[in-house]
Amino acid sequence: MKVTGFTIIRNAVKYDYPIVEAITSLLPLCDEFVVAVGNSVDHTMDLIRNINSPKIKIIETVWDDSTREGGRTFALETDKALQAISADTDWAFYIQADEAVHEKYYPVIREAMEKYKTDLSVDGLLFHYKHFYGSYDYVGESWRWYRREIRIVRYNKNVFSYRDAQGFRKKPNEKLKVKLIDAFIYHYGWVKDPRAMQFKQQDWNKFYHDDRWIETNVAKVEEFDYSNIDSLTLFEETHPQAMTARVQLKNWKFNYDISRKKYSFKEKLKRFIYSFTGYRIGEYKNYKII
Repeated sequence: MKVTGFTIIRNAVKYDYPIVEAITSLLPLCDEFVVAVGNSVDHTMDLIRNINSPKIKIIETVWDDSTREGGRTFALETDKALQAISADTDWAFYIQADEAVHEKYYPVIREAMEKYKTDLSVDGLLFHYKHFYGSYDYVGESWRWYRREIRIVRYNKNVFSYRDAQGFRKKPNEKLKVKLIDAFIYHYGWVKDPRAMQFKQQDWNKFYHDDRWIETNVAKVEEFDYSNIDSLTLFEETHPQAMTARVQLKNWKFNYDISRKKYSFKEKLKRFIYSFTGYRIGEYKNYKII
């Protein structure tokens, strides 16, 4: 069984992305790892090269900054990485630049890939998610966070990155049939120094919206306001080993009263219905669980 990891990255230093930690957390599960490094204004390429693993295959790309709708650029770049994967790959394991896999899930992930390797009815593997927010001590608890997503796909030329690269589909535009496995992806996209987070908000919204929207909706402040959140819960477990040094270097404070629940009326209603039916109304599902 051959497993190839793949990811995209651009300006990792400028936006303080834990890309090295993301890749490192996945390397033990992979035979090959494709990193599509976009045209950067910092030392991102050096960062990737310094990982110094024979598994890593770097491709250089140029991002289309003119595509400013729905984060489509991220999917186009992800497809470039996907297309650079070796043809003899069985499973392609995607990781975003602000995600990581905890080593405690390695056995479960390996077992699932082995189990479904020859079962062609399975297009991919679906993971649970933990979305960290504000600091490494808090996890988003409301339903505005997506709770599952595809991160391992059966490798073939018909699979493509969907929308803003959150998930995948296969040509012509079919949802993948997946197995849900008992493993989590840890998402750290909302954990940065407040100044770095505000900087990211100002720049990365350009891949989703025009200048008028940004002018109206992105606050002109030096630091991001992490207090504007509906519900968090404490994280009392351990982080992936690959993230340990970064967690220890955190140099800002964020405290939140987890008893505060600022759910919208719509979410309150959804939670009430879920308590009786076990069904989440309106949940985004870019996959079919089999």
